[in-house]
Amino acid sequence: MSNPPPTSESVETHQNDVGSGGNDKRPLGLLSATTIVAASMIGAGVYTTSGFTLGDLGDPFWVVVAWMVAGMIAICGAICYGALASEFADSGGEYLFLSKALHPVAGLMAGWVSLLAGFTGAIAFAATTFAEYLSPEAEIFQAKGIAIALVAAAAILHSIGVRTGARVQDLAVVLKVLLIGVFISVAAWHEWPRSIVAAVAVNPEEPESGTYQFALAFATSLMWISLSYSGFNAAVYVAGEVENPRRNVPRALLLGTIGVTVIYVLLNAIFVYAPRAEDIKFNPQIAAVAAKAIGGEWFERFVRVVILFGLFTSVSALVMTGPRVYAKMAEDGFLPRVFRFQGRVPVVAIWIQAILAMIVISFSTLKDLLGYLGFTLSVSAALTAGLVFWLHGRDTSRVHVKLFPLPPIVFVGGTLLTATLSAISSPWQAMVGLGTIGFGLLFYPWYRMRHST
Repeated sequence: MSNPPPTSESVETHQNDVGSGGNDKRPLGLLSATTIVAASMIGAGVYTTSGFTLGDLGDPFWVVVAWMVAGMIAICGAICYGALASEFADSGGEYLFLSKALHPVAGLMAGWVSLLAGFTGAIAFAATTFAEYLSPEAEIFQAKGIAIALVAAAAILHSIGVRTGARVQDLAVVLKVLLIGVFISVAAWHEWPRSIVAAVAVNPEEPESGTYQFALAFATSLMWISLSYSGFNAAVYVAGEVENPRRNVPRALLLGTIGVTVIYVLLNAIFVYAPRAEDIKFNPQIAAVAAKAIGGEWFERFVRVVILFGLFTSVSALVMTGPRVYAKMAEDGFLPRVFRFQGRVPVVAIWIQAILAMIVISFSTLKDLLGYLGFTLSVSAALTAGLVFWLHGRDTSRVHVKLFPLPPIVFVGGTLLTATLSAISSPWQAMVGLGTIGFGLLFYPWYRMRHST
């Protein structure tokens, strides 16, 4: 017979014990929590998405606008998630929030979204992009082998321990941001009139397909771009291992998301304005093409190094955070006990996560993953952030959102509207995404049966 879900007292005990080895010093500070957010966000999407987006929207101006709109939505999402983290200051993310605030079955559904899409699919997407940028001429089987090796390396790193993995992660993220800064500076020096000023000042062309068709294309582009922003909530998955989580997790979410939004807008203005549009439409290696247009082959090689660092830290962050969700689900009886923490690290969960990602790498393509993950993760995040409407201002709740109700309206409303329009444009991907969200329902009777015996 499994133990019942933990009480608030046991949750606090778990927070003090998990990741700290029984002492009061938790392994992750504000810097580490913020770098986890940045590492989870700056991954495959920003280096691949705008080629597909430009192909659909036709004008670089609208591509930059789409990145700005998605950034504002993500910032509002970070505010909502930060408010929820102040109430539920433990690891687990959407699973924890929905289980505690709504119903265990809602948490179970969110947990399975994390397992099937949020981490498994995202790791596969980032690792596959890593292989494409590392060896663009490689055969498909060789590229998949590189991606699988990267996932295995990340799993080994985070099986060693929380502090070791976090320190490597911090250094890699700082280096990644510095390298991105160098790229933006060089691009601005060579391409300022065409990359930055043009993105703001050029009058956009009228869409050829009509307003309604353009709205559907814009929504689909936002759905793809939303995958690049989906890591804004990463710190909530390791909240139980963060020092003073009620203060530091909300700060990490907001600081990380604002900083990455600025980087994204600058990067994509460069990506879509520096090269010729014909060279980058529907091209998943848009960043490399833009770099070559700016500084020639040497600069393209430099940018590939920047991208590889970014993708490594992205895979590393996802391999680190995802298993914490499964460990929490196992603690509550939703998954077998083997998923739980073994000392400071959920080693078995890390390797199950890695193996699932390797399987997805073997059978998927970048574009398939892009649409599926964007829709599934956006809808799951919107449903979670909607809890703010339910909890805000209650006497028994710590959930208080600045500028309420504007942030949840922007995030939940904007995300669901975009998802609806995207579903009209790509119904098959929407059906698969909704199937993933509902998959957890199949396991709830098993959970009830275990707890009734």
